[in-house]
Amino acid sequence: MTPVPSSPDPESGPPIRPVAGRRRAAVPRLSTGTLDDVGPGSLLVAMPALTDPNFAGTVVYVLDHNDTGTLGVVLGRPSQVEIRDVLPGWCDLAVEPGVFHVGGPCETDTALCLASCPGAAAEGAGLRRVAGDVYLVDLDADPDALDGGLAGLRVFAGYAGWSPGQLAAEVAEGAWACVPGTPGDVLSDLSGPELWRAVLARQTGRLAVLSTAPADPSAN
Repeated sequence: MTPVPSSPDPESGPPIRPVAGRRRAAVPRLSTGTLDDVGPGSLLVAMPALTDPNFAGTVVYVLDHNDTGTLGVVLGRPSQVEIRDVLPGWCDLAVEPGVFHVGGPCETDTALCLASCPGAAAEGAGLRRVAGDVYLVDLDADPDALDGGLAGLRVFAGYAGWSPGQLAAEVAEGAWACVPGTPGDVLSDLSGPELWRAVLARQTGRLAVLSTAPADPSAN
């Protein structure tokens, strides 16, 4: 006779399944790039851990990166200073808003201009290529000579700079994500957190998910 199994003890709860064979899904590591990804035309995107008020929640467009240091401009920080009040000859070539943008904490009384020149624009006539269709513009040149050849320009007051080894240390600490930039980033009408989120949202993996976090946690 087959024995009848005993009734389960109602106090004991459901049977415990063995844990053998169960695996937790691996969480992908947050990839923020390396210093090798930094170069003219790339972007440095401030990570939430970066609380320096000069750079918290910012996107920096890199102009130059070599053994002597790194130079860039903060994007998306419009000021109240109208271009027409300081550089009237250039105001008609600037994209809206037609104001100086705060490019960084270094030499804020210095004006620096970036323009997008689609097509096979040659260097010269006041232009020096940064990357792709993005050029540095010599503000001492004749703006009429560039009229019709530009998709638009933006003027910055000051810039961001890192001495040799300084940026490497900050990247190693996770302060910055190093990602590709586009000419559209330079002339974007987005500013502040909107630009920060838009740049992160076009990335992949956990870096894209981070776009839903506050750009500057200290502002909460």
